[in-house]
Amino acid sequence: MPKMEIELTKEIRTELVESIKRYFWKERDEELTHLGAELLLDFIINEIGPYLYNRGIEDSYKYMNERIEDLLSLEKRPR
Repeated sequence: MPKMEIELTKEIRTELVESIKRYFWKERDEELTHLGAELLLDFIINEIGPYLYNRGIEDSYKYMNERIEDLLSLEKRPR
C-alpha cells in the first residue's frame, strides 16, 4: 500500500501524543517519552491510518449508494 500523507494540526498532534502517553501510563504502567509517543503516532498514521482511511471511503461509498437508491425510488414513471 502506498504511503499516505496524513497531516495533523499541531494542536491535534499534541493531543494525540499526550493521549498515547496517558494510555501507556494507565494500561501498561509505563512512562513513554514524548519522542516515543511521537514515533508511535507516526507508525500508527503510516501503517494503520491507510486501512482506516480506506474503510471510511468504503463506508461513505456504501452510504452514498444507498442514498442514491433512495433517490431513485422517488422517480415518477409515466402512466
